Amino acid sequence: MNRRRYFRGSLRSHESSSTSDVDPREKIKDCLRKFVAFMCTQVGVGALVVCYTLIGAVGFSRIEAAFNDTTIERVDEIRSNYTSQLWHVARDNNVFNKTAFYLDTNEKLRSFQNEMVIIIKKGYDGRDARQMWTFPAALMFSLSIITMIGYGNLVPRTSWGKFATVVYAVIGIPLYVLYFLNMGEILAGCFKWVYTWLYECSTRKREKLHRRIVVPTTACLWVIGAYVLTGAIMFAEWEKWTYLDSAYFCVTSLCKLGLGDFVPGTASENGNESKLVINFIYILVGLGLVAMCFNLMREEVRVKVEEFREDFRQCLEDTRVKMWECCRRYKNQDC
Repeated sequence: MNRRRYFRGSLRSHESSSTSDVDPREKIKDCLRKFVAFMCTQVGVGALVVCYTLIGAVGFSRIEAAFNDTTIERVDEIRSNYTSQLWHVARDNNVFNKTAFYLDTNEKLRSFQNEMVIIIKKGYDGRDARQMWTFPAALMFSLSIITMIGYGNLVPRTSWGKFATVVYAVIGIPLYVLYFLNMGEILAGCFKWVYTWLYECSTRKREKLHRRIVVPTTACLWVIGAYVLTGAIMFAEWEKWTYLDSAYFCVTSLCKLGLGDFVPGTASENGNESKLVINFIYILVGLGLVAMCFNLMREEVRVKVEEFREDFRQCLEDTRVKMWECCRRYKNQDC
């Protein structure tokens, strides 16, 4: 007994000493392997996309907020210049010479309008770089890059910002594609389980036997329609848009068209940056629902193709049997 206890004690001490003598670099490598394995899971990919957009928002907001934009000073100078010119027109042409006053005034206003149109086409909207590149706006910009929506209402103006956009898109787009595929599988599995449970509760036991349950396309369309309707009501109340404009924005965003004529949080002067954050969540979840519907519709198409193949094969078999019977009857009649 004493020898056994001594042997066990020595064995435990040897194991503890062997574990304590592990190289710290091996521990770091093991932790990195576990971290990479977790990031390759569905939850890890979703967390990685969110973290990646947060990092992009911080980076773009700091890079572009430091841009020295002289457009506002230029606009103030143009306004002061044309105000002075209009004052001189009013001074030189008295009320008795209305024709000359109207001609000179229209000429000055037309020149002012042309200069302002050129500046507005370059992206001027009355705000400086710090007011434009807030953290929620940069967050929405980062999401529009990796999802390939590209609203176009906010663009980088610095050279470093443009270079960072290219690198960010090259890394972020494959990451979003991975998120799209994984999130589609997760949501499709959950929705199919709920649909199967509801279907089994609403049907008889005889109908359940020998039947493969497939989520129909109409159910997917109902889900997307309800999500678009929710977004349309939400943005119509917040942004004071019409319901048609709100639904138009939701559909173009979820379809990744990104026309940029309607973007939440940009029409108000106070900012309302929280709307951009909610829009970020709405778009990210909505794209996951689109991926879910894509997976479910693909499964239904696959089942329909298999059924069509089986029916076509059965049709060929029935045709062959009928032709064989016809040939046999024809031979019997000849005999």
